[in-house]
Amino acid sequence: MTFTIGAHVDQTDPVAEAISRGAGLSQFFLGDPQGWKGPTIAFDGGADALSEAARAAGVDLWIHAPYVLNIASTNNRVRIPSRKLLQQTVIAAASIGAKGVIVHGGHVTAKDDPAVGLDNWRKCIDGLEMSVPILIENTAGGANAMARQLERIDQLWSAIEPAADSDKVGFCLDTCHAHAGGLVLDGLVDRIMAITGRIELVHCNDSRDDFDSGADRHANLGEGHADPEGIVQVVVQANAPVVLETPGGAEGHRADIEWLLSKV
Repeated sequence: MTFTIGAHVDQTDPVAEAISRGAGLSQFFLGDPQGWKGPTIAFDGGADALSEAARAAGVDLWIHAPYVLNIASTNNRVRIPSRKLLQQTVIAAASIGAKGVIVHGGHVTAKDDPAVGLDNWRKCIDGLEMSVPILIENTAGGANAMARQLERIDQLWSAIEPAADSDKVGFCLDTCHAHAGGLVLDGLVDRIMAITGRIELVHCNDSRDDFDSGADRHANLGEGHADPEGIVQVVVQANAPVVLETPGGAEGHRADIEWLLSKV
């Protein structure tokens, strides 16, 4: 089979990072993943230069939204800035010709009604100018997460369906998050597809922790606790671009690419 593979890298020169890994894509942050400041383009020459360099090298670009975003939150001081920063990130991603923006599903607190968090997602999608698609990623932990368990993902997709441009909302399946979140990898692609109808991107990661641990800690492929056959099955059956978010920098990523390609 043929698919594009790459890794999460530093944003200074994501094209060179892809080339150093023998990869066809790079995923990266546009700024501080733990901060609320707007996105920045660190590439020398700015957005146009990065877009042209990626095009010339045949490297696809994917943007990961900052971790601080929580679109589902019932707290106005979190939800409103989250919507603003997501919109800024989408606009910046479009300026560099990125394929899309990956964003975590977020969560509500134990005292909140999860339905409110789901509807907050609908409101966000309704008001979002999507010059590039956004991909909601499944998460590893939290009883009140919007995208951990299949039932809640189903509820989320039903909630956002009436929103304008909901057809531009895709799904990013993370294998570490699935394992740690209590989702068996065997057959998972079919179960996700039955809900969302789509998987646009796979985050291919092993897990440092046990099944259903709720811990978001990645390991190199074949070295963690996730089912290795399940990881490979997800990649094969999803038939989507693959991003490694594993340790070890370029050397670790090259080893993981070799591991994966030897098994598909």
